[in-house]
Amino acid sequence: MSFNFVPVNMADPRLPKTATRYRMFIDGQWTDGSAESTFVRNSPAHGIPVSEYPRGGKADVENAVSAARRAFDSGVWSRISGAERAAVLLKAANLIRENAEQLALVETLETGKSIQQSRGEVLGAAGCWEYAAGMARAIHGESFNNLGDSMLGLVTREPVGVVGVITPWNFPFFIASERYPFVLASGCTIVAKAAEITSGTTLMMAGLLKEAGLPDGAFNVVTGPGSVIGQALTEHPAVDMVSFTGSTAVGQSTIAASAANIKKLGLELGGKNPQVVFADADIDAALDGTLFGLLFNGGQCCVSGSRLIVERSIHAEFCERLLERAAKVKIGDPLNDETQVGAIIDERQYATIMRYIGLGRDEGGRLLTGGEALGEKPGLFIQPTIFDGVDADMSIFREEIFGPVLCVTPFDTYDEAIRIANDSCFGLAASVWTSNLDNAIRGFRDLKAGRLWVNTTISGGPELPVGGCKESGYGRETGTYGLDEYTEVKAVHIHLGKRAKWLAD
Repeated sequence: MSFNFVPVNMADPRLPKTATRYRMFIDGQWTDGSAESTFVRNSPAHGIPVSEYPRGGKADVENAVSAARRAFDSGVWSRISGAERAAVLLKAANLIRENAEQLALVETLETGKSIQQSRGEVLGAAGCWEYAAGMARAIHGESFNNLGDSMLGLVTREPVGVVGVITPWNFPFFIASERYPFVLASGCTIVAKAAEITSGTTLMMAGLLKEAGLPDGAFNVVTGPGSVIGQALTEHPAVDMVSFTGSTAVGQSTIAASAANIKKLGLELGGKNPQVVFADADIDAALDGTLFGLLFNGGQCCVSGSRLIVERSIHAEFCERLLERAAKVKIGDPLNDETQVGAIIDERQYATIMRYIGLGRDEGGRLLTGGEALGEKPGLFIQPTIFDGVDADMSIFREEIFGPVLCVTPFDTYDEAIRIANDSCFGLAASVWTSNLDNAIRGFRDLKAGRLWVNTTISGGPELPVGGCKESGYGRETGTYGLDEYTEVKAVHIHLGKRAKWLAD
């Protein structure tokens, strides 16, 4: 089967002649900190150097945490009004929109995703900052005027304090923007650790926040290996909370590292997300959604619809039509405006995906299409790959692949569909495709996932929360729930009048 490959244009004038040299951002200043070496990031689509970062260490974490602690404890950000915080966040959102094309270009060069996707994510991120700005003015508590004449009860929400935010490489700017503005809206300060290979847009955001008027120390960025920087952040006694987005395995180590000071955690981890297609669904819509769920960001997406659970009566036809559509997807040069799917993030992830494809063959999956490289190196492209006849004993059914690999399993009854869908240690997201109201409502009630879609997939905005259950993590980002994550609830009892004595005179 042939695929629609868009050749990489190495003469594109947007490709940098030399790598952009970045510095860390600590206490309002650009610095190389303690770094004695740098890390060079090559474009996964073009194979050329595009970014260079200082390899920071524990000393830089210490300085960044100290700066965030001072900024928080001084009240320069934590104790100003919500209206003042909102003004800074709105200015930041405007600056994101003004610099959207440059942010999108850096995102594409570092991640390999299509420029059109990067543009959409940057503008979506601006929406997160705008929404969080409104939330900064909406933080509120409760009053209890039912405790009798001598007592008034209040419940207040206060910022947690210093928050370490550790973000992944697949959506560097967007996932960060589902966290940073909500952390800041609550009055907290931040030490940010982006993935080492995709730190460019996080550092650009630091500059935009300074321009927007954020006080020095309220937002700090340390670059370097996650095993050093992330570990130091999670263990640090002056960090009050850590928000981590990444693999379940690293999430487990984050929980262990946080135990020293019983640190509050927010974790969004792995997923193996089902797309359940009933025979009564709008088949064209379900086909398009299944393909989008498989190939969005090259399948390198924690909410990717990587398991297709399709009713047996339409199984054969659905798979046949899915293959026809997959051949039409434009894959290749991420700087080409027509490209829909770009490159795999790096050689290690490329090798992981190819290993799982091999496992799928070895374990008895029936390869319907794909399974091979696409284009020529140094570009890292993989054909859309679909396995049929996948059962729960296979690795490709159970384990997160994080690539353009779809596993197809047929079902006969509603109960069987839900059982197959829930047969996973993960619970991040799921989609249900049906025109039957009973199936839709029963489906989103019965499926074990933090985020559900009915007759769509991977859609939504900052109004609703995101997050998972089971081994996909805990806590919620975005929406009012996302703001709540970064606050502590305090109960206040106010005695009115003269208190009755416990010990008589």
